[in-house]
Amino acid sequence: MSRGPERFMKRVKQFRDFQYKLFRLRYGQQVDDILEFPIKFILSPFTLAFDIVGSAPRGFGVPEFISKLSYASVFAVAALGTCDIALELGRKVICQRNCRTCSGWQALRCTMCRGSGKVHYQVKDHTLRSGEKATAEHVANAIADNRAELVHLPSTIDLNMPLPSKDCPTCDGTGVMSCPECKQKLQVTISADDIMEPPWKPYNVLRKMDYPYEHIFESMKDPSIAAFWLMTLPQTVGGFDYDDEVKQKIWWQYKESMRYDQLRDVVAKRSPGWEHLQEALISIDPVRAREDPVIVKNVPYYKAKKALEAEVMKLNPPPRPQNWGDLDLPLNASSWNEEDLKDPKKLYEKTVLLNAQSEIADKILDAQWETKWRQEKLNEMLEEKVRPYMKNIDNAVLSRPILMQQPNKNQKRPQRQKRWWFF
Repeated sequence: MSRGPERFMKRVKQFRDFQYKLFRLRYGQQVDDILEFPIKFILSPFTLAFDIVGSAPRGFGVPEFISKLSYASVFAVAALGTCDIALELGRKVICQRNCRTCSGWQALRCTMCRGSGKVHYQVKDHTLRSGEKATAEHVANAIADNRAELVHLPSTIDLNMPLPSKDCPTCDGTGVMSCPECKQKLQVTISADDIMEPPWKPYNVLRKMDYPYEHIFESMKDPSIAAFWLMTLPQTVGGFDYDDEVKQKIWWQYKESMRYDQLRDVVAKRSPGWEHLQEALISIDPVRAREDPVIVKNVPYYKAKKALEAEVMKLNPPPRPQNWGDLDLPLNASSWNEEDLKDPKKLYEKTVLLNAQSEIADKILDAQWETKWRQEKLNEMLEEKVRPYMKNIDNAVLSRPILMQQPNKNQKRPQRQKRWWFF
């Protein structure tokens, strides 16, 4: 029974020795060269110096000194060159991480607050002391004492209601967050890609650039020009041959995309009922409407302010006070000397120019005074409108948008009706 395994092991050893000898015969020299290359590379300054010095003529006196000097110089040059090459290769192999997200900056604009450093929040749950109401002061004290649970809302969420704001917890109010790809990772990597030095940073910058296509976008509002950009140009330049069905689909997509722009032009004119069209814009493309300057986030506040501005524009401003304002006028009486004023034409020219300059300056100052007075009057009327609410804010209970509605904890569960089963 014991001869079977021994014979098998013997044959395995013979097969292994045969394969090793065959591999050694075919690839042994190449493997030795590969393994000896690092050693030869490191010792190359010494061997090169010895080879050169060994071939130099030796003797006594000056020839021997020259031989030793050449030996030392060749050794120093070869050693420094090898070290420089090794350090350069090491610097390129052990290099900084090439992050495609931040392009090596290790920081990005905060996605929570979009770089503003402030985010809106709502009070999810709060604990008040006995006898306190949910006023602004008491809720603020609860937040400061960590007796309230807050829900932070990103800047992408717009609830169309006034909410309190605080420093962004993601970026600590700086507007800059650390790169999620580089966070908690070693910033040094071992790679052979940097030996060729590929331009990752310029590539990432070009990849994220927005090319100026505004002129093309504006021209697309004309249907005839849009037909040229969408169908005629690809057929002429690109060689695409569209059939009637594909052209119809392209044209339907063009009309669907132009719905937003057509409604946007109507909303920008602020015609009656524009707020309902604004809701249509938000439903068509909410992502674009969120950043559109035409969209009014707080419609009641906008309407109230416009009504107040119209009321202020109807008021007549008081006359401008004397010596109000200062303008740097280009001409004055000293612009003409006494010899020029002896000429009647020069005197007439001075009188006309100074009078005209005075009239223009009075009109400019009157317009500045009227604008300043209307702005101050608008601020006074806004303060008069808001002051009653500011007086009652300390004792008034906060509204529901700021305090999230919580289910009643004291509400008892409904008792189930007892059922009697008779068997």
